Amino acid sequence: MRSMKLVTALAAIALVAAACSSSATTAPAPATAAPATAAPATAAPATMAPSEAASMAPSEAPSAAPASEAPLSGELTVWNAYGSGGTAEGKAFEQILAGFATAYPGVKINVLDVPFSDLYTKFETEAAAGGGPDMYIAPNDSLGKEVRAGLLADTGDVSALFVPQTTQVAINGSQVDGKYYMVPESLKAVAMFYDKSKVKTVPATTDDLLKAVKGGLKLGLQQNAYHPWGFWYAFGGQIMDGTGKCVADQTKGVSDAFAYLKALKDAGAQFFTDGAKFQDAFKTGKLDAIIEGPWFSGDAKTALGANLGVAPGPSGAGAFQPMTGVDGWYINAASPNLALAKQVATILTNQANQQIYVDVAGHVPANKNITISDPIVQGFSDAVSSGYARPQVPQMDNYWGNFGDALNTVLDKGADPVAAVKNACTAMNKANNIP
Repeated sequence: MRSMKLVTALAAIALVAAACSSSATTAPAPATAAPATAAPATAAPATMAPSEAASMAPSEAPSAAPASEAPLSGELTVWNAYGSGGTAEGKAFEQILAGFATAYPGVKINVLDVPFSDLYTKFETEAAAGGGPDMYIAPNDSLGKEVRAGLLADTGDVSALFVPQTTQVAINGSQVDGKYYMVPESLKAVAMFYDKSKVKTVPATTDDLLKAVKGGLKLGLQQNAYHPWGFWYAFGGQIMDGTGKCVADQTKGVSDAFAYLKALKDAGAQFFTDGAKFQDAFKTGKLDAIIEGPWFSGDAKTALGANLGVAPGPSGAGAFQPMTGVDGWYINAASPNLALAKQVATILTNQANQQIYVDVAGHVPANKNITISDPIVQGFSDAVSSGYARPQVPQMDNYWGNFGDALNTVLDKGADPVAAVKNACTAMNKANNIP
């Protein structure tokens, strides 16, 4: 593991390197994903009324603190995984920190670049021993797990500073059991990348997509339990109820989605289990359209240039609801600087700074008031508007393997979709000790 490097930046911020991106070219590892939280995108209301919260919101300017606010002072250690050197996320973060240094010269921030593959394990190990950073930024893959381990501080006391301007799916994804444990910054979910030179009309419905594939559209999909999540809901399905019990076998929605994916394969759609080969097939023109996440945007833009388009996944009986992750700042419960860390987190994610993330790094903002000029970012913003906040209940641990295996039996062996879903649901509930 790299040792911490401290470099003074603009008299206040010690920068190490901006770090290896959470929006790397591989999608969130569904089979190993940490527990998941939050209710669907329609649940989990804010902890205070928007009007009350708005009256407490700070200035969105990245510079000077409000005149009535005592100058911030102190020292913080923060971790990120933006990749050292020249990544777009790293450049955006450096710009944000530079503005912060000018506005808050009394705060010294020491930044450590941690490879994304090591980020959660390193934090959990060190925080459990009373160490680690004061705060770190990452997707909410492990939010529920780290909350249940007592490693994260409740951010409800500063929620009034971010809730009023935050999208509902980001609010949902920032909570565990109705309490806030992060300060949200951006959103990630899959959508349809397509080559404009080959796809003149983007299939908006599942019927349209199947018809297009039968008509020669070269469609690529990843064969796992993460990427197709939106199809479960497009067909009116549901994986769990509010208690964490698997109910996917109680209606035909999920099994209908399984059957539909098999129909796509039979019609000529290609399914991949290797993410790199999947992306390469699109970059080299072997595929006309794929369903993938914004972590692929940079490579896709390089390969297709102005021919690259992004649109939400196809709707069916219901909206395509991709599983939506939330990136944001987590505060170490063991930090001796809790109040300062929470304040700094709200500043680093204010509207002006989220605008930098959008403009420089192509992030999909959690702040609903951001201006988006990039059509690719806008395409993903449209996709996450119907997103399903990544669940943070422990029962989700037993979703990935069971439903991934079930989908494999349907696509590779022609198993009956209804039976496959029923078996997966039964196994999931058994593993969770749910009758």
